[in-house]
Amino acid sequence: MGGVGNLTATRPPQPWTAPTANDPVSASLRLPGSKSMTNRALVLSALATGPSTLAKPLRARDTELMAAGLRAMGAHVSIADDERWLVRPHPLVGPAHVDVGLAGTIMRFVPPVAGLANGQVTFDGDPHARTRPLGPLIEALRSLGVRIDTTGPGSLPLVVQGTGRVTGGEVVIDASASSQLVSGLLLAAPRFDRGLVVRHVGPPVPSAPHLRMTVRMLRAAGAAVDDSTPDVWVVEPGPLTGRGWEIEPDLSGAVPFFAAALVTGGEVTLQGWPRGSAQPVELLRPLLQQMGAEVTLTTEGLTVRGSGRVHGLHADLSDVSELTPVLTALAMLADSPSTLTGVGHIRGHETDRLAALTREFTALGADVTESPDGLQIRPRPLRGGMFRTYDDHRMAHAAAVAGLAVPGIELDDVACTSKTMPEFPTLWSAMVTGKS
Repeated sequence: MGGVGNLTATRPPQPWTAPTANDPVSASLRLPGSKSMTNRALVLSALATGPSTLAKPLRARDTELMAAGLRAMGAHVSIADDERWLVRPHPLVGPAHVDVGLAGTIMRFVPPVAGLANGQVTFDGDPHARTRPLGPLIEALRSLGVRIDTTGPGSLPLVVQGTGRVTGGEVVIDASASSQLVSGLLLAAPRFDRGLVVRHVGPPVPSAPHLRMTVRMLRAAGAAVDDSTPDVWVVEPGPLTGRGWEIEPDLSGAVPFFAAALVTGGEVTLQGWPRGSAQPVELLRPLLQQMGAEVTLTTEGLTVRGSGRVHGLHADLSDVSELTPVLTALAMLADSPSTLTGVGHIRGHETDRLAALTREFTALGADVTESPDGLQIRPRPLRGGMFRTYDDHRMAHAAAVAGLAVPGIELDDVACTSKTMPEFPTLWSAMVTGKS
């Protein structure tokens, strides 16, 4: 079991009381764009041969830091218009500094790009970012000839001594800690002189749908990618084309709102959901259905309806691990026990999420047991109290969901949701109270 020694808040919080629902929620929402798609589109656009636009991108801390990091290396990234961002590629140069914040996408997607820059690029971020798994990516880049200086054991801070080109070739990596380790290599690979062959060796790569998103977006930008062999990705060298990117609404950000439909017996529709999504909606649907939801996709959007009863869930969440905190909150309110497995790697996310969820829900009276790769939850009545978020937006989402049914749950810092959805507190309160 993981410890909780590193679970400390890093800035003075402003407590926020999660609103309790007195009636079934009924809401039709247009949520901000997908962080995963926005940051991939920014990287691909910065490496392209011509300008690109991002329609309906996510404006949040993670994406603004990504834009700033690419801009620091010479790309022209205009994010003045909330509805349409513009990226004009320019030769990448140093010296530059990239603040990764607490974003895995930045700390894993941008170092391979920095290898293509001519000059020194430094990377650092929030204190906990220095504990997030980065070593396999560093060693992979070093094996490709990229010079990287580190002061710690394969973690931030680091310095990439870019030479303006990366030879490429073949690399072996253990990406069992995060699929982002592979995605980071793949996104820059078309610009490597010889392209790249990535072979994963080790336990299964988690969050496989995010890898499929990476491959899909690379192909959309003109890259030749072969992922037909399990755990092997082949990217041919060649130009990436500038294009218009249509950013989908964020599915992970929608899940707490869908959970509200389950908890309250209400109905929530996420507007603008595409039928051919790059996000794993096909994996979310059966999970919500097992917990008692009705899920439909129509021209209006993706709709979740609840009966007011939540059922326990026994599921391997390795492909959708970012859903673990909200599904844990739902499991606390269910009518039968739950077992969530396959998510040991989320100990290396914004915080050790398994330890944090166990500690905070136990403090509210929950019966939850932490295992090496998941949680066991036996529902019993919860009480109000302070819920620490550890600068982790998903922890805040979990507390908000529990607060729908449990009066008096106070989040020590709801502002951490600005990482991926600055509007969350306002949208959430409006949905629960029925006031826009």
